[in-house]
Amino acid sequence: MVLVKETKAKIIDEFKIHARDTGSAEVQIAILTERINLLADHFKLHRKDFHSRRGLLALVGTRRKLLNYLKKKDVKKYTEILEKLHLRK
Repeated sequence: MVLVKETKAKIIDEFKIHARDTGSAEVQIAILTERINLLADHFKLHRKDFHSRRGLLALVGTRRKLLNYLKKKDVKKYTEILEKLHLRK
């Protein structure tokens, strides 16, 4: 369930704004999305893992807050990240 160092570095490289960026909203949203996707695969095997489900809901809430912040700050970046991560249908 933990992101591998190489996977996390690849995500950061793809979504960073400048050379040393690791904490911008875009990077955080991308990392959270990857963790949420990993947990979704976990729940396909372990349907009754309610403790991890609570953690998943916390991750989803955090991502939602970051997306709301990004939407208020810069709508263009918000729509770009939604398209890149395939979040809205």
